[in-house]
Amino acid sequence: MLVALLILVGVLHRQIGALVADPRLQTWLTVFVSVMVQAVPFLVFGVVLSAVIAVFVPRSFWARALPRHPALAVPVAGVAGVVLPGCECGSVPIAGSLIRRGVTPAAALAFLLAAPAINPIVLTATAVAFPRNPEMVVARGGAGLVVALLMGWLWLRLGRTEWIRLPHRAHLDGLPRMTAFWTACRHDIIHAGGFLVVGAMAAATINVAVPQQLLHDLAARPMLSVLALAALAVLLSICSEADAFVAASLSQFSLTARLAFLVVGPMVDLKLVSMQAGMFGRRFAARFAPATFALAVLVAATVGTVIW
Repeated sequence: MLVALLILVGVLHRQIGALVADPRLQTWLTVFVSVMVQAVPFLVFGVVLSAVIAVFVPRSFWARALPRHPALAVPVAGVAGVVLPGCECGSVPIAGSLIRRGVTPAAALAFLLAAPAINPIVLTATAVAFPRNPEMVVARGGAGLVVALLMGWLWLRLGRTEWIRLPHRAHLDGLPRMTAFWTACRHDIIHAGGFLVVGAMAAATINVAVPQQLLHDLAARPMLSVLALAALAVLLSICSEADAFVAASLSQFSLTARLAFLVVGPMVDLKLVSMQAGMFGRRFAARFAPATFALAVLVAATVGTVIW
């Protein structure tokens, strides 16, 4: 397929050159390439480290490390998300395995939400994407951790065991370590990389196809812009290691609206909801995802209002 594509480009190079000469297409390609070039190194690095931790760190370690009291286990599990430099694709199966090992679901869910939102790779990528707004790193990390802890405690208060359908086995169980490592790398890079490409294309399309006046009118309405970018984060389903670069490209919107995009994305998106439904059951996803979305928007708007 690659050879056929190269031959086609060689044969039609004049027509393709004329097409690329269009100013709107050049703008689209510039935005798309810039997002991809900045995001791919963080994506690859995060996927490799996530696979190392998932394969070579015993899952029983988390059960031994957490306090026995559920209310205390939630903040410890949330802060433990800092040591998992991976995206939400890896946090779902790990959270399922934690529950199977006897970890209280509230702590496992706090870990599930915190891991892709506050890990060092995500925060470093955010700092690179927002060099003129270093406070965005603190805002994103703080808001993400607050949402994870509140959702853990909320589940501890209102959640029911029968809403969770525990998985029978994790997707890496039973494989040799190196085989499991490469399987995890391939899985995460294909899924996360694919969604990154879609997200970069969508960001470029928004910058080119959507009338700038419409974006400015939407951005001029604070609450509406926050809800719009939060909903966009759900639809785009971008890996948390790359979403900061997409958010930075949406410069028409306020920092608070873009913070909502960054807080909601790692916790509630289409691929994550589908993975949660497959891992824990539809009854769980139908309750957990809407509550997380509402709380993430509220916390992001509050934090953004205080900082900016």
